[in-house]
Amino acid sequence: MNVKVIDKIATVIFYTIAIIITLILFGLLCFILVKGLSGISWDFLTKPPENLRAGGGVGPQIFNSFFLLLLTMLFTIPLGIGGGIYLAEYSKPNTITYAARLVIEVLSSLPSIVVGLFGLLIFVQKLGMGFSLFSGALVLMIFNLPLMIRITEQSLRAVPVEQKEASLAMGISHWKTITSIMLPIALPGIITGTILTAGRAFGEAAALMFTAGMSSPPLDFTNWNPLAPNSPINPFRPASTLAVHIWKINSEGLIPDAAQIAASASAVLVICVLFFNILSRWIGKLIYKKFTAA
Repeated sequence: MNVKVIDKIATVIFYTIAIIITLILFGLLCFILVKGLSGISWDFLTKPPENLRAGGGVGPQIFNSFFLLLLTMLFTIPLGIGGGIYLAEYSKPNTITYAARLVIEVLSSLPSIVVGLFGLLIFVQKLGMGFSLFSGALVLMIFNLPLMIRITEQSLRAVPVEQKEASLAMGISHWKTITSIMLPIALPGIITGTILTAGRAFGEAAALMFTAGMSSPPLDFTNWNPLAPNSPINPFRPASTLAVHIWKINSEGLIPDAAQIAASASAVLVICVLFFNILSRWIGKLIYKKFTAA
């Protein structure tokens, strides 16, 4: 068969696969949004379940999701960037590096429910943290560290080697070269990866059921004492996130309009994840243009 004919056939096949995947994803998004958008209102987004008839409302769950995300990223970003810098700039082919890469590979392939059971055993029970936002944040940190480390390492390795060598040739130390030359150039990729990691953490449910809990105490949004049991910013209180709430109301079936609440909450969750993905690309492009003058 002619080489050009084979090339055209392969092109058609790959375009067809891409179109099918796009249509499946588009259909899934449309199905979720069409079913859920009709039930979304200001009261649904701001008030707790007990303040609406038949159990609607996801206000505390949305707040818990964003607060948990903030706690998670406080742990994930410094450790992930530090791990990426080590693997990209300091690691050598030895046992320690091999072990670090092996652990990263294993963690990236673990099911989230297994990570959740680990968190239940270590953070909730052994360390006595109980079902809390703090326990959930630590588990999500473990869940997201491999992605953050990989993105940081790849972003640093993508920096032109000439710029690194020019800095070192001028007598600038290795650490100063990393912080002043390489990190600013790699920053667009790191920020994009950070926001993508945040979107991944925002939609996680399985790991949080065993660590953050599946219910939230009544929150008093006038009480900002971080040690008060009903304070919204208390990191040691149990908290149900939006994704966990969707699973809970579907599994219990105690609310008369559980299907509509789950559909509306799913639509809110999908919109938030889409927002994270679009925001990551927009910020990444802006920073890339700033540093490259493109």
